[in-house]
Parts: sequence; structure tokens; C-alpha cells
Amino acid sequence: MNVRSLCALAVVIALAPLTMLPASADVPRDPFYWLAQINKASAVMVVERGIVPKALGAKIADAVIKVTADGDKPGAERSHDYLVIEKGLIAAGGPDMTRIHSGRSRQDIGATVVRLVMRDDFLGAFENLTEARAAVLAMAAAHPNAIVPAYTWGVQAQPISFGHYLLAYNEALTRLADRMRQAYVRLNQSPLGAAALGTSSFPVDRPRLATLLGFDGVLENSLDANQISPVDSGAEIADIAASGALTIGMFVADVTAQYGQTKPWLLLGSGTGTSSIMPQKRNPTELNDVRGAASAVIGHAQTFLFVAHNLPAGMSDYKPFIDPNGSDEPVNVLREAADLFTNYATLVKTLVLNEPRALDEVDADYSTTTELADTLQRESNVPFRVGHHFASELVDYGRAHNLRSIDIPYSEAQRIYTEAAKSFQIADATLPLNEAAFRRSLTAQNMVASSKGLGGPQPAEVARMLTEANGRLESDRQWLATAQGKLDAAATKLDAAFAHLRN
Repeated sequence: MNVRSLCALAVVIALAPLTMLPASADVPRDPFYWLAQINKASAVMVVERGIVPKALGAKIADAVIKVTADGDKPGAERSHDYLVIEKGLIAAGGPDMTRIHSGRSRQDIGATVVRLVMRDDFLGAFENLTEARAAVLAMAAAHPNAIVPAYTWGVQAQPISFGHYLLAYNEALTRLADRMRQAYVRLNQSPLGAAALGTSSFPVDRPRLATLLGFDGVLENSLDANQISPVDSGAEIADIAASGALTIGMFVADVTAQYGQTKPWLLLGSGTGTSSIMPQKRNPTELNDVRGAASAVIGHAQTFLFVAHNLPAGMSDYKPFIDPNGSDEPVNVLREAADLFTNYATLVKTLVLNEPRALDEVDADYSTTTELADTLQRESNVPFRVGHHFASELVDYGRAHNLRSIDIPYSEAQRIYTEAAKSFQIADATLPLNEAAFRRSLTAQNMVASSKGLGGPQPAEVARMLTEANGRLESDRQWLATAQGKLDAAATKLDAAFAHLRN
């Protein structure tokens, strides 16, 4: 079926796919499924409000069941267009079946289908995000205090612990989960009963329709419900997807940068490919695949914004998602993000940290000299800028003589300190650290362990942050279970109200 040939408001728009999470092993929660649920809720409401007599309501319910059962048969057409569904209702019970449509339009039906479909995908993406965070936290717990280099401007800056490194990315993913929970409040609002844009003269009970379909509330302004909210709601979801992709893309770029070294300290335990000509190569296939998927999410999120840009309310352009490849399948940014979270979790689980190699990379540079300057100030009352200047001169000497910091002769360090101090008009200055203290101040282990600040890489802080991060993850899992439980309970109540209507 060509999606673009359908009514713009009845198709799966913006970020919604053509097939959804299954309601059972053989019934997909696609737009046809949700059209049936909408019809069930409408049948209950029009009878409760006296818009349709009870006896006719029972006949309408029978027609809804027949049309739904016909669509559930293997190989049957599952139309996404309400008018096609309505023809089936008429065939099953006559024109009186169209009274179910009192106070409705394909406009509010289409807008409601979109939100119902998107709600499934949204919760699925949230679940996948929690699993990605769990994978990150599990690896952090496995190597909480391993020393690794950290970079700024693409250059080694300071040593940190691997747990600290991974917890930083987890913080970004946790903020993403926070934004998703906030966005869900706005997503799970019902447009149904708004009709085309100005409601109708029928006493439609919009809050009752919302409750029957598991919504937490109603998009109150009927013009906004169908014609305006698809833009900002779609943009918010697209932004959430893009935000997650940016974080994952940054992580992958980080790993990829060091993977190109002769001896990387983060390796892929699987997910590599061999060259067709160069036998030594182990190409980071999985890294590239995840990075490419992240880029696709960001690109498709921007496409939604361009399509929706600079259009008056009520146009169809911003409602269906325009696939830049021109296919009939609309691109689903939310589903792409959900897959990205799963693939990222898989990637993290395959990573293997070589702790000695990571420490050797730190020791090969001079990223601990900040702690040397701090030690001089803290223990010997040397002004930081004096200590910083000395440390900088020490680095220049070591690099010029192809020495690691641990190999610089103590006598040379004393000489360099005296000369550095003179540049600040400090006469007859001698290095106030003995050799043991000087050597200790330049070790990565000492620098990480000496950190005192909140949220630093020191073992105590990493342990605290890891505990809190796992607590927040569990809280989000409970929120997801609660949200899904509410929807399940609403579906059960809808079935009961619909069964009562037939009886």
C-alpha cells in the first residue's frame, strides 16, 4: 500500500512505523489495530452519552468485532484509512453503523492513531535505553578504578579512572531518560473527539475516550490537537532521538580514535572484519555500523524539522514523514533510535579493556604534571603559577630528551625548578620536594587517588556515583513498568466496557 496515497492525517506520520510492537503472537499493533481500539472506545462513549441507543450500540459493537476479526485473518488487508474501515462496518451492519463516527473526523482519528503508535515505539525505545545504560554501568563496575587517559582538544589531558569515564556517558544517557519521561507526559495526551479542528454539536466525552485508550489526559484546544501539536510534539521526539545519537556518536568516535593506534587499550571482543588484501587488519565494523546508525538518526531528525518548517497549520506536509529516499515506507526516527540503543548496548558488551596498556599510554605522556603543580602548592606553599611554569619546563626537557616523566633525573628536576623560580624573582629557590615525593606526584595512580572534588575520578567518588546511577536506572525501570501497567489496565477496562456494551 502506498502510504502517501492515504489521507495525510490517517497515515502513520512523523516518527511512526507501519508495524508496531505485537499485541499478541499474531496480531500486530499497527494502525489497523489502533483504529479498532478507537472504534471500541467510541462505541462505548456514544452509548454512555446517549448519542446512540443501547440496542444500536450493541449492533455497532458486533460490526466492529467482525471488521477487526476479518483484518486479523492471515493475509488479510489491514487498512490504515478509516474510510476503508467504515465501508466494512456498513457492509457488516448497514449505514446506521456510521453513527459511531458522531463527533469524529479522520483528522482527530489520524492524530490519535499517530500518538498511539508513537507511544508504543516510545516505550520500546525507553526500554532499550535502559538496557544500554545497564551495559555501560556493568562495564564501569568491572573496571571502576583502572587508569585511562582523558583528552581535550584531541590531546591527552589528564588521567582518570575508567569507571569515571563510563559514568560520564551514563550521565548523558540518564539525562536523556529524564527528558523522555518528561516528554511522555506531553505525548500521552488524546486528540480524539476534536473532530476536524472545532469539535462538533454532539456531546462527545473526550476525557472518557482518553481514559479508555490509556491516555493520561486530553489535548484540550481542538485546533491544537490535530493541526498544531504534531509539529512541536514530533520535533520534541526527533530532538530526543538526535540527542541520544549525539552521545552515542561521541562515545564511538572516542573509541575509534584510539582503536587506530598500534596497541589500542579498548578492543572489540567481536564485531570486527578482516581485509580482503591486508591480513593484519581487524576492521572495527561494529564501531562503524553504530556510528553510521547514529548519523542516520540525526539526519532523519533534521529532515522532520525541514519538512515541518514554514507551513501554516492544517497542511498535510508536516504530518506524514517524507522519506528522503522516496520509498513508500516512512522513516521512523524513534524506531531507529531504539535500534541504535540496542546496538550500542551490544557494542559496549563486546569492548575489552587492556588495563596495563591504558596505564602505559598515560605514563608515556606528561598528563600528570598538573598534580605536580598542585602538590607543590598544597604541600610546599608554592604559588600555582610558579609550579605550573616549572612543570611546563619539565615537560619540555623530558620530551626533548625522549624521556618519560619517571625517567627524568631528579637533579635535572632540581635545576629546572630553580631556573623556573628565578623567572618569578624567587632567588635561591630549591625544589621543596624530595625525590620520592617528586616521583610520587607524577604517577597516574597518585593523581587519580588524590582527587578530592565532588564527581571526580577517585575510587570513593566512582563507587558513590556508580551506586547512585544504578539506583536511577532501577527507578526508570520501575517507571517503565508502571507506565506499561497503566496501559495494560486501560486496555482491560476498554475490553470490559466494550463487552458490557454488547450484552
